Amino acid sequence: MTSPISSAQENSRDHLKRVAAEYAVRFIHSGMRVGLGSGSTAYFATCRIGELIREGVLKDIVGFPTSREARALAEKLGIPLMDDSMPNDLDLTIDGADEIDPKLNLIKGGGGALFREKIVAQATRREIIAVDDSKLSPTLGTNHFLPVEVSSFGWRSQQRFLESLGARVSIRRVAEGSQFLTDSGNMILDCTFGPIADPAALAATLSARAGIIEHGMFVQLASDVIVASSSGIRHVQQQGTAIAEIAAEE
Repeated sequence: MTSPISSAQENSRDHLKRVAAEYAVRFIHSGMRVGLGSGSTAYFATCRIGELIREGVLKDIVGFPTSREARALAEKLGIPLMDDSMPNDLDLTIDGADEIDPKLNLIKGGGGALFREKIVAQATRREIIAVDDSKLSPTLGTNHFLPVEVSSFGWRSQQRFLESLGARVSIRRVAEGSQFLTDSGNMILDCTFGPIADPAALAATLSARAGIIEHGMFVQLASDVIVASSSGIRHVQQQGTAIAEIAAEE
């Protein structure tokens, strides 16, 4: 059983999320087309982008939100937005993750925006993931379930298929107990696999299944990972087939 998290620990975690997110914003320059991620860490990044636009530090920025919630926040902050058809690819996206392995593979979708987040990740030149150090893991699936977005049509067949792969499957629900639906009107099945030995193979198996709209396995999509911890910032970058540690800026 997980130990209860104190309010002080929670406040510290939020602080680290903010530090990581605001560090990632340093890589945005005027004139960029920017993907706006969803979730608690991406929230801090979007707020910082809005602040820099208001101050005149960033100019001619156009955002593309990964969820309705991200769009509402951007509109509130006055960030100019691209329309939903995404008429242009993106220069840079800042988003969060639920779990990250040493090869910078991710599990995403804890907030339910995985389908749109993956569309954006695949259409951006640089996908920067900002997290606190609690999201690091030796193997995907060790600390987090895998969200799988499915069509409501024949969804039980997808449940059986996922169980045949070794997952323990639960239907995602909202706090009131009703069924959770994504921005695209689909269901999410949360799948506990335990440590996933071959993320790429599992991702390919899930992607090939009709009725699975998308899954939360993001394999080789992150170009940079910014990690905030009590000891400071780490910047890790994908360089070809290698993972490189980049000296953090002051």
